[in-house]
Amino acid sequence: MKGQFKITGKVLIAAAAAIVMLSGCRADIPLVSESLEAKAYTLPQSMVIVATERNRYQQIYTNQIWGVNLPGDQTFETYLVDQVKEFLQEMKMMNLLAKNKGVTLTSAEKEEVRKASEEYFSSLTKEDISYMGATETDVRTMYEEYYLSNKVVDELTKDMNLEISDSEAKVIQVDQIVVSDGDVAAAVLLKAEAEGADFSTLAREYSESPVITCKIGRGENPGLYEDAAFSLSAGQISQVVEDKGKYYIIRCVNDYDQDATQERKAGLYRKRKKEVFDQIYSQFKKDNPITFSNEIWKDVKFSKDDRTTTTNFFEIYKKYFSD
Repeated sequence: MKGQFKITGKVLIAAAAAIVMLSGCRADIPLVSESLEAKAYTLPQSMVIVATERNRYQQIYTNQIWGVNLPGDQTFETYLVDQVKEFLQEMKMMNLLAKNKGVTLTSAEKEEVRKASEEYFSSLTKEDISYMGATETDVRTMYEEYYLSNKVVDELTKDMNLEISDSEAKVIQVDQIVVSDGDVAAAVLLKAEAEGADFSTLAREYSESPVITCKIGRGENPGLYEDAAFSLSAGQISQVVEDKGKYYIIRCVNDYDQDATQERKAGLYRKRKKEVFDQIYSQFKKDNPITFSNEIWKDVKFSKDDRTTTTNFFEIYKKYFSD
């Protein structure tokens, strides 16, 4: 669950993978003194994440990015600030949840946080510190709360049965010939079944699809094609399979791709875990409504002349707290 804040498409915040939302029964501990409005973090604490993401994107796209206009009368600057704000509000909610459930950091974990904070702060330039206005204590707060937002996920799910079986995650590798005409498919199948036939050569000659070799995960695309593919042992060739208006001849290359299966298994586990958290967390937020103040964000502006360069907040975190 430990990830890095990043934007892809609609901006998936790394912690987002981490900040998979949780929840439980109605809170037994008053949150933020039962206040309806709260601050997520101070401006210097927030600027640790702002600076990290500002610099990471400027490093990739140059400072011209701050002049980019987006749909909805937004600039990339306002878009990025909104995403950082959302990330920090969710991280704070996760920490409130941890408090509610009695999840805390151990002495050993606090010591690792201290080391990470010290390493990160010592890596900052004078310009970085001036831009953020943050102290080492602010950095430690952000590392502690980021770690705790990940830990509460693990703690609240450690006794749940989230197991993914190899059968459920199974990935196979096949070669395929795809044509639009059933008679052509039948003729090609005879050639493929002939002694000494080279399936790959026939696929390059007859297939209408540029994709000859592919990997298939069980359950990714249910239908006759998938059923036929998973019924084959390595080296076997299927009969002609008609599926969704196309005719397929499938040759199984590998009936159990171990590495791909284990990778998919891990992905399905994370997905299942997230789904559980989404259900719990939505109830937690409903039972404990908090509005976060936007006061600190009104003066956050990016400029191509800002002299901050730090980008390694999450890299240092992963060094001390790997998956």
